[in-house]
Amino acid sequence: MPAVNFNMRLDTELKDKVTPILEDYGLTMPQAFKLFLNQIAKTKTVPLSFDYAREITLTPKATVKLLQSLKEIESGEYTEYETVEEAIKAMSVEAHG
Repeated sequence: MPAVNFNMRLDTELKDKVTPILEDYGLTMPQAFKLFLNQIAKTKTVPLSFDYAREITLTPKATVKLLQSLKEIESGEYTEYETVEEAIKAMSVEAHG
C-alpha cells in the first residue's frame, strides 16, 4: 500500500503533555495517530467519548423519587438512622418487601 506524508501543527504544550503518556504505552506520536485512524477506519466511528460534555439528567423514575424525597424532608416525614448499617438494613427490607 502506498504511503503518504501527513504534517500537522500541534500546540507545544499539548505535545509536551501527551508525549510522556504515549511513551508509557511504548508509542510514538505517529504510531498513536495511526492507531487512532485505523480504529476509525475499522469501526466507522470516532473512538472517543463525549459524555463529559453532556448535561446530567435524571430518568423519569429517579425524578419522581427525588421529588418525593424532597417533599418528605420538607414535611418532616423521614426516618433517621444511627448507623450506616441500620440504614442499609432498612433499605434492604424496603427493597425486598
